[in-house]
Formats: sequence, C-alpha cells, structure tokens
Amino acid sequence: MDIEYAVEMRNITKEFPGIIANDDITLQLKKGEIHALLGENGAGKSTLMSVLFGLYKPEKGQILMNGKEVNIKDPNDANALGIGMVHQHFKLVECFTVLDNIILGTEPVKNGFLNKKDARSKILELSDRYSLKVDPDAIIDNISVGMQQRTEILKMLYRENEVLIFDEPTAVLTPQEIDELMGIMKNLSKEGKSILFISHKLNEIMAVADRCTVLRKGKCIGTVDVANTTKEELSRMMVGRDVEFVVQKKDPDIGDTVLKVEHLCVADRHKGLKAVNDVSFEVRKGEIVCIAGIDGNGQSELAYGLSGLEKTTGGKIFLNGRDITHESIRERSIGGLSHIPEDRHKHGLVLDYPLDYNMVLQRYFEKEFTGKNGFLKKKNIQKYASRLIEEYDVRTGQGTETITRSMSGGNQQKAIIAREVDRDPSLLLAVQPTRGLDVGAIESIHKRIVELRDSGKAVLLISLEMDEVMSLSDRILVMYEGQLVGELDPKKTTPEELGLYMSGAKNNLKEGA
Repeated sequence: MDIEYAVEMRNITKEFPGIIANDDITLQLKKGEIHALLGENGAGKSTLMSVLFGLYKPEKGQILMNGKEVNIKDPNDANALGIGMVHQHFKLVECFTVLDNIILGTEPVKNGFLNKKDARSKILELSDRYSLKVDPDAIIDNISVGMQQRTEILKMLYRENEVLIFDEPTAVLTPQEIDELMGIMKNLSKEGKSILFISHKLNEIMAVADRCTVLRKGKCIGTVDVANTTKEELSRMMVGRDVEFVVQKKDPDIGDTVLKVEHLCVADRHKGLKAVNDVSFEVRKGEIVCIAGIDGNGQSELAYGLSGLEKTTGGKIFLNGRDITHESIRERSIGGLSHIPEDRHKHGLVLDYPLDYNMVLQRYFEKEFTGKNGFLKKKNIQKYASRLIEEYDVRTGQGTETITRSMSGGNQQKAIIAREVDRDPSLLLAVQPTRGLDVGAIESIHKRIVELRDSGKAVLLISLEMDEVMSLSDRILVMYEGQLVGELDPKKTTPEELGLYMSGAKNNLKEGA
C-alpha cells in the first residue's frame, strides 16, 4: 500500500542566474517524522525549503500535501496549508514585543478592537505545553538569540502549523540551547507534527532525525534511515569523499609575543556593566590560543574591544609591542590584525555589495586596488577576488559579481575567512570561524588556521564549539562572568573538566593559586 506523505515534493527544479540550485529533487516527508535535509553550504537545502514555503516559484515539479497537489504562491498560502518555517536568520521585528511578533499577520480582533488577552493566554498555554519559556512582554532587541528562536517556534504553533521547517536552527545557539531545542523537536513530533530539519551538523542529525535526505551541488544523493547509518557515511554522501573529523597538527613552535592584553575592561553595550573585567593574557607567534566559555560570559565584548568595534573602559592592548588601545579599526587592521567577526552580517560584509568589493573591504585604498586619481581598479579587484573564490571554494552563481546577500550563509562565511587569512596578518582574531559551515568546509578552515599558525602567525580563537576548542587549540583560556578562570592544556584536560571551568565550578587562576 502506498504511504500517504504529509508533504511530497516531486522533481523540483529551481534556477537562479548562473546556477541550478535544485536539480530535479524529490523529497518525501512522512507524518509525525523528523526528516533531516543534509548538504554542504550552497547545496540547495534552503532554496528547496523556500520553494515549499512559497518564497520561490520552481521552474519544474509539483508539491503534494496529504496526497493532493497544492499550489503555493507565497508564504500566506503556505501558512493556510499548515506549513511554518523558522529561518536561519530570524524574521522578527526587533522593536516589537514577543507577543506582537507571534500574532503579527494573524492579529485577533474582537468587536473591531485588537484582542491581545486571548492571544496572550494561548501563547502562555503553548509555551507551557512545549517547554518554550518566553516573556510575552519582552522586546525582541533585548532578549537572547535562544529566546528569539523560541518566539519563532511559537509563531508556527500559534498558527497551528502541522508541517514545521527548521532552517539551520542551531547555527546561533549555545550547546545548552541546542539540547533544549532537540528535546522540543522530539516533543513536537510525538504530538504528530511533521518536521523538516535543515542541518549540516551530523551529531544533531544522528541524535534527533528519523530519516535524512542528502543534497550535493543541487542534486539529491539519496534518503537513508538514520538508525541504519553512520556519521562517516553521511559525510561521504554530503561531500563526496572521506572527511577527517580530527585536526591534524604538529607541536607548536612558539615565538615572541604578538598580542599582549593587560587588565582589560570592556562594558556591556546594553547594561553598562563590566562584561570584560580585568583580563590579562598573551598570544605568541606559532600558537593557537582559544578563549572558551558558555555564551554570554564576555567573549563577544572581548572581541569587540580587541578589534576596535567597542571602546575599552580600562587596561591596555599591545600588538607586536605597539600600544593599539585607542587606535581605530583601520589602524589595527593595517598594523597586522585580521578579524573574523561573530556576526557576519553586521560586522563582516556589506550585503548589497558584489562579492569582489567585499573581498577588499580593508584593502581597497592600497595602490593595487586604487589609482592615483582615487578611482578603484576594478580589473585588479576582480582578479584578486577570483583567486580567493577559487582557493577557498566560495560557491557563487555569478562569480565576483554575485551580490553577497544572495549567497548561502556558509559561503558568506568562507568569503570572510578567505579575505582575513589572505591578508597575511600577524594576529588572526577568529570568533566562531566555523559557525554555519558543513564538515567539509570546517575541515578546510581548520587546515587554513593551522597553516597560519605553522607559518609563525598568532591565532586567538573564540569558540563555543567544544570539539573545535579541544582539537584546534594549543592553549585554552576559560572565561566566566567576564574574567579568566582557567588556563588548560588541551592534551592534558577533558571536555568534562573544561565544562567545570566554563560553569564557574573550578578556577586555577585565582590570586595565589
């Protein structure tokens, strides 16, 4: 007997200028299952889900729901059919409350007046039932990323959607929030919701998905039962080759101090409190030092202070022996600091510029790229950008002319990494460098960072990924509540011990310790 699927996408083809994003893809979602969609950055996962949600119209193919063909022209049609989507970059109005965002577009009206009382009751009931704790009156701009995601999920549940699409839902979450989300997804599937889960994190797929469909370069490679496969097999399907999950590196050859931080203090930009409080450390040539910690313990503010994005409120920063505490971002950049920022959209790219301009953001004023008359040398910029695109496997539809906003998140990240590493810095400040990247890209970026270190450069890595911290760093510094509480050797510690320092339960940097 034929299975009746909650959703069936048959032979979907979607093209953009210069690229076939989805090439004759068929995807079948059973009722009540968690179905993972796995693929490299730019494999076509988000495009396929955007077709299902009505954001794109496919050139070919058909969509069936419960065995009947449907025509989804826009997201309103999708919502009417019971399809909801949590996008990788949330679609929330930042100056609105949680409650206003959830009801936006489906505002309850009683006798011609907006009736928030019933909406609030429904939201609180859903919040309790699915363990999605939110404050309905909190302003979106003031709440954590994890809370924003819960708001997005409640938006779907409030609309009583039965098919839920999660696009890279864990890309911006802490490990604790990821565990919480996995539990929520399992509860939703038990309630009969059908879930499509876009990811390239193999551990998460193995932990939560029933079946997995793998895409590669726009084509469907196959669908497998997760219980009957392995991480290695999935990565082979995804990348087309075996992937090394362990970073290969020799012992460091330590040289002179490149970065020296003395008693640094940086204020929290929202609350005005000391987010970084009296922090001192050094990073030397030929080593990767990692700042580890649970999100929200001052790591972001430390990066802002070091890069010049935020003014420091105390202490000093030295780069190659020069005091850069009060220097501008450009002066620090010219002086040898490269920065892979935490938020690629806010601090890493000009999204509406073409890719070639983004590749020279810190260098456009150099003789190679700007003539004596002040005009940009477009051909030189394109030649330089083309080399980086090739070397770092940045996948684009229209090469150097691609508008950066149109690229997948992972390829935007690869473009930033190419730009920052290629500048041959004396210090690379890498904040969450592999966030949103697939296993093949992570392997490649880790190799680049190790090569930089082996060439005698200093690397300061700030990461929330425990595996990345343990395998990439030569020395681990742990931040807790704005202060350094531990210095650990990754060869001599365990993830469990590191976790104790991250939670504040242990401290080996107390005075007199």
